[in-house]
Amino acid sequence: QVELVESGGASVQAGGSLRLSCVYTASFKCMGWFRQAPGKEREGVAGIFPISTLTEYVDSVKGRFAISQDNAEQTIYLQMNSLKPEDTGMYYCAVDRSCVELKRWLLRGTSEYWGQGTQVTVSS
Repeated sequence: QVELVESGGASVQAGGSLRLSCVYTASFKCMGWFRQAPGKEREGVAGIFPISTLTEYVDSVKGRFAISQDNAEQTIYLQMNSLKPEDTGMYYCAVDRSCVELKRWLLRGTSEYWGQGTQVTVSS
């Protein structure tokens, strides 16, 4: 059984930073973070190929967010800096064994397994 447990969400002021963590029970081909703001569709934020450490980001977070993985700790991290109110949403850890391309996986907005989510709220 695959388990993904997120933590690290909080309420912060614009310009602040947060680090989200996702502890997983199994490594998959694609691993990453998606988010869903109220009234909006879920969108891919950042993804990583663990085997190569190749990463991909949605344009709106490039230069501000960084995804990383610690195999020993079985944890994926999302370091979020220079947070903006538009970053507000529920952040979900996701993994997928059949994805071919990270960018396409993030744009698709769907994944094989999901965590329960952790809330990030950024106030202006």
